Amino acid sequence: MNQAEVNKWVEKHPLIEKIIERQEVLWMNPLIEPAVIGLEKSGVSAADVQDASDRLQRFASYIQRVFPETKASNGIIESPITAIPKMKEALGNKYKTNIPGEILLKQDNALPISGSIKARGGIYEVLKHAETLAIEHGLITTEDDYGKFAEPEFKKLFSEHKIAVGSTGNLGLSIGIMSAKLGFNVTVHMSADAKQWKKDLLREKGVIVVEYADDYSKAVEEGRRQADADPTCHFVDDENSLDLFLGYAVAGERLAAQLKARGTVVDADNPLFVYLPCGVGGGPGGVAYGLKLAFGDHAHCFFAEPTHSPCMVLGMMTGLHDSISVQDFGLDNKTAADGLAVGVASGFVGKTMEPLLAGSYTIADQTMFDLLKLLTDSEGIKLEPSALAGMTGPVNLIRGNVEKANLPGATHIVWGTGGSMVPEEEMNLYYATGKK
Repeated sequence: MNQAEVNKWVEKHPLIEKIIERQEVLWMNPLIEPAVIGLEKSGVSAADVQDASDRLQRFASYIQRVFPETKASNGIIESPITAIPKMKEALGNKYKTNIPGEILLKQDNALPISGSIKARGGIYEVLKHAETLAIEHGLITTEDDYGKFAEPEFKKLFSEHKIAVGSTGNLGLSIGIMSAKLGFNVTVHMSADAKQWKKDLLREKGVIVVEYADDYSKAVEEGRRQADADPTCHFVDDENSLDLFLGYAVAGERLAAQLKARGTVVDADNPLFVYLPCGVGGGPGGVAYGLKLAFGDHAHCFFAEPTHSPCMVLGMMTGLHDSISVQDFGLDNKTAADGLAVGVASGFVGKTMEPLLAGSYTIADQTMFDLLKLLTDSEGIKLEPSALAGMTGPVNLIRGNVEKANLPGATHIVWGTGGSMVPEEEMNLYYATGKK
């Protein structure tokens, strides 16, 4: 894209000028429609999500068998939802903003097996692929006990197949850990901004890690190219995978059950606002879809992106989706929020979200570090930097006079996307950066 084209987009959407200047901005989606219409337009169905939920239930006995940490949840990979009243007070003081509703933290940082939101979609896609192969080879039927997947003949079958993925880190962890456990030969193509400890952990689990000097898009491109040349290799395509999307979408029904259990009402007078850190878009897109299925128009979903990597908001604002990159607008796609360091958004997710997403906002790296320290000090909860992207959501909406955001009955959910697997010394460095 040349400068003349950029100038035209700035003229059409003046907010882009602030995005180019790496300012923190709030964008409200003008194309949002009633949930029933948006869901119908999406091309994804409630039946698809139910199928994913049922499959995860079938695999629960296997998960419980090979990952003992899931015994308490009977093999269901799910995270707690936690009230953070001290953080709410700290946010109000920091930003001099009154937040009337309740703020909850969805702690996907505490998800078992791989410690991030990617444990939802990534693990689901690997399990679905394993099920498909096992059924094709006559090893199992959907009526059997899936604990059998831990037996030697399954591992022998999977050892003859490969799985590959391109990742900035957390998706690679979920795909790598699950695939290796099942017995697949797995390769994770990792971008330059992936953290060293994530690469080291994967190698410890028996995963082949291929490193690139380029960003996320290059890692995905190379992973896809190599997989295309090998008929025994299944490529997990973070940019276009419906299976990933459906694995994330199951979170909607799970969250609805959690809110009901704690007595949280969601209706017109008690709206739900959810803030989802966004990289390429699969995770937040799938979760947002599931939330719209569960709560309809009472759920208002917002994506949060780094000021240096706002690929989804630029793609949705212009309607160009994956036809443009943040680099087209002079941004460098360099951020400490490694899971969000994506220059080109998923076109599949962007188009699916057009009638469903309430809006997006951007957040600076230092703001994430500041909030990381604030959450640690106020609640004793440690997240990785990218997982703090959602934390300014309530403030942004209330300051932006977004309808219903300041209702006393509103529930604000910050999706804490990762952090429990971060080494202590690394977390201490994050905290120190916030302290500065």
